[in-house]
Amino acid sequence: MAPAATALTKKVESGSPYQLDHEQVFLFPRVAGSCYNTNSTQVLKASKALLKHISSSEKKDSKSDGPQNLLAENDSNDAESTPIWLTLTTKKHITDKKRLKPQKIAVPHPLNTSETTTICLIVADPQRTYKDIVASPAFPASLSKRITKVVGVDKLKKKYKQYEAQRKLFAEHDIFLADDRIITLLPGLLGKTFYKSTTKRPIPVILQPEAPRSDGKRIARPKGEGAPKAAEPKKIAAEIEKAISSAVVSLSSSTNSAIRIGYASWDASQVAENLETVVNAVVEKYVPKQWRGVRGIHVKGPETAALPVWLADELWTEEADVLDEETVRGIEEKAAVAKEKKGGKKRKSRGVEGEIEGEGMEKKQKLLESNDDNLDKEIAMRKELLKKQKEDAAKEVDAIPVPVVVKKSKKVKTVAVA
Repeated sequence: MAPAATALTKKVESGSPYQLDHEQVFLFPRVAGSCYNTNSTQVLKASKALLKHISSSEKKDSKSDGPQNLLAENDSNDAESTPIWLTLTTKKHITDKKRLKPQKIAVPHPLNTSETTTICLIVADPQRTYKDIVASPAFPASLSKRITKVVGVDKLKKKYKQYEAQRKLFAEHDIFLADDRIITLLPGLLGKTFYKSTTKRPIPVILQPEAPRSDGKRIARPKGEGAPKAAEPKKIAAEIEKAISSAVVSLSSSTNSAIRIGYASWDASQVAENLETVVNAVVEKYVPKQWRGVRGIHVKGPETAALPVWLADELWTEEADVLDEETVRGIEEKAAVAKEKKGGKKRKSRGVEGEIEGEGMEKKQKLLESNDDNLDKEIAMRKELLKKQKEDAAKEVDAIPVPVVVKKSKKVKTVAVA
């Protein structure tokens, strides 16, 4: 016999309506006021099984006897070729409307560390200011090589207005970063080419200088020609590094959110640590009712099944949403009584209408039977009356004299010939 599965959560009589089994060893640190956590054994088990499955499937595909595409790019040496995704399922929509501005979550093991990935930086005008910063000696050379394009808003409007130009820009770069000041303008400028999916949606970065402070309070930034238009090169480089190494969360009006947390080349412990950080941040910041609103946590690869890490037993978020059996019976009985009353009234009204319709038909039948004898006489009298009226009208027409119209002949003028 298979061993009995232990539930991840159980309902208690007092305190919080949800509580985990205290015999489990937890991976996530307990949060103050929260009684939700995850089993570390389950997380590591799911991570190891997923990585093992991806590795074996890749070896199987490489040794397959079928025809191979020689023109396809070989990404076997790329450590970031196969991503690992965290799928977070909530009991209600995580947000009421679609947010086109992604959110960043710092993780202990950074993402996008490969030197071969290219970056496109979309900045506020003038773009020459930021091009000079990226090319300056104070900017890290390793990061400067990865930033292959810096484009401003005006150039974006003029050069990349057509759909084909947008597709070309989308295909030429791996990561897109955008100034936080103009991030809300990009959906209208880049359209569905960039915002149909979340793979290359521009990530916001702060490129403007920090607001000055006076007595611990922020004051207005100086304006004019002498005012700084961008932050220092080191701060901009640190902001870009933070953005590309973070886990990006794109929220939409749905109950399912997918977040990239690692790669198949990593160790299972690294994947588990990133999963811990991302789940805690997303649940605490964005999920309604926090852990009460979480329905399930899974980890998966691009083409694999989702392996469960944490599941909730109940589908409701509040105890008031749950009705006991007596309340349900009372509601059903009231609905049945109301239905019977409504149906009885209808049947009674239909019976009365039928009786009225029957009486009306009987009266009409009696009238028709009583008038059959006189119907022929009436028809004959009407015909004679019409005939007489026609004859009188004809006589009146004949009595009216008809005027005779005489046409005058035109006189022909004669001309005497001498």
